[in-house]
Amino acid sequence: MDYAQTRQALDEHLMLTLEVARNAAGKVRPGGALLFMGGTGGRRPGLDLTVASTVTVASTVTVAMPALIANLALELAPIRVNLIAAGFVDTPLSASILGDQLDKRRSQLRATLPIGRVVGPADVAALAAHVMTNTALTGATYDVDVDGGQQLVSG
Repeated sequence: MDYAQTRQALDEHLMLTLEVARNAAGKVRPGGALLFMGGTGGRRPGLDLTVASTVTVASTVTVAMPALIANLALELAPIRVNLIAAGFVDTPLSASILGDQLDKRRSQLRATLPIGRVVGPADVAALAAHVMTNTALTGATYDVDVDGGQQLVSG
């Protein structure tokens, strides 16, 4: 594992979340919301020697973010703090990462997900709007609602 790359990845995810929260603390009105985005991809540990650092750090960040969000919700109250941890979402970023494997992944998801379709940006946006406007929600991670059931099926 390259230490500098690992440090950079942790800085870009965990430390950046802390920095945003610290800077927003005095600027968000009481009862307002901070909503962070994360993912679910690292919840299933794996080993790929070509990307071992990436897999290890992704798993670490994926598991650490809900704990960080819960603690920030307590520290920043009455500001509400939540996390959306989406699985695969069909976006241009997903397309750039998967390249020529994109159509194969879409087909696989359509065939295996309980919802029978690929999750899109509008699905995530609808959840984000709900989490930001429902003033009873804080300290939580929302993922099952926006991953189309990916956590329920293998692959």
